[in-house]
Amino acid sequence: MVRAAILPAVGSPLEIADIDLPEPGPGQVRVRLTAAGVCHSDLSLSNGTMRVPVPAVLGHEGAGTVVSVGEGVSHVAPGDGVVLNWAPACGACHACTLGEVWLCANALSGAGNVYARRASDGTELHPGLNVAAFAEETVVAANCVLPVPDGIPLTDAALLGCAVLTGYGAVHHAARVREGESVAVFGVGGVGLATVQAARIAGASTIIAVDVSPAKEELARAAGATAFVVASENTAREIRTLTGKQGVDVAVECVGRAVTIRTAWESTRRGGRTTVVGIGGKDQQVTFNALEIFHFGRTLAGCVYGNSNPAEDLPVLAEHVRNGRLDLGALVTERIGLEGIPAAFDNMIAGKGGRALVIF
Repeated sequence: MVRAAILPAVGSPLEIADIDLPEPGPGQVRVRLTAAGVCHSDLSLSNGTMRVPVPAVLGHEGAGTVVSVGEGVSHVAPGDGVVLNWAPACGACHACTLGEVWLCANALSGAGNVYARRASDGTELHPGLNVAAFAEETVVAANCVLPVPDGIPLTDAALLGCAVLTGYGAVHHAARVREGESVAVFGVGGVGLATVQAARIAGASTIIAVDVSPAKEELARAAGATAFVVASENTAREIRTLTGKQGVDVAVECVGRAVTIRTAWESTRRGGRTTVVGIGGKDQQVTFNALEIFHFGRTLAGCVYGNSNPAEDLPVLAEHVRNGRLDLGALVTERIGLEGIPAAFDNMIAGKGGRALVIF
């Protein structure tokens, strides 16, 4: 039996309980988790902002060691360290044929499967975003695991599975930040801190971190922010003041709220670029008038999973880690057990801290 954090129903508290995992079948891999990050997407799944079949074991940002593999699996073997890939591309849908694997139409097809049962009563359980990382062990499709690059500790590698791929990709793939440009990052949680570091790696001349919590300033500056702004109704004006009244070249929104998206857009210069990483609800309506869209010539674009290809980007990120340019540990402000996940959700809602990391 395996201990796991189960979401019994949307909006219900998580329950820590034993589950029964089957042995891996053909094309599957069993993984013993070393660490799992608590991402805002997990909170969005638990409260219904994003849809998920329930009951489910959430958690999608994780790393661990292969326990066993099913027939036909050859790219990993028992004992290998792996990063969980919660959005594996099918390689055959329209988006994949265009090379836009982050938009794969079938990436989450496994989330509706029954992958385990509750030990106490046999209740069927679904694997959250495919990988069910909030558990001591999990069984996933073979394309949901990628070998951990050399020199990356397994605990740190968990962060590569979502926060770092998303933040790095938002800067390097979606916004395409160029050396010398100015960047504002809205929301300094785990993804926001990764975004700040990515902007520094890209050579941004000015990096302005924005958050509702003044306590985030130290974290932001340690990650590479050159300025910090406490979010208010005057945020856009403050950012323009810090950039010679022009506005930043690029704004990256990591919150997913209408007011923050609008403020990020207003904080950019004429011709500036805003990349939205945060996942908001359907009730979050952002409005613009036709004249300002014409006049400012700004670009507003969504960003899914950092517009990343994990298989190609993980080695690049690992090289940044090995060379000291990317500090994975700096994203983590709390190390917890499974029982600590509900409190980590509460801290997210309150805007406290960076990434909480479940250690197994």
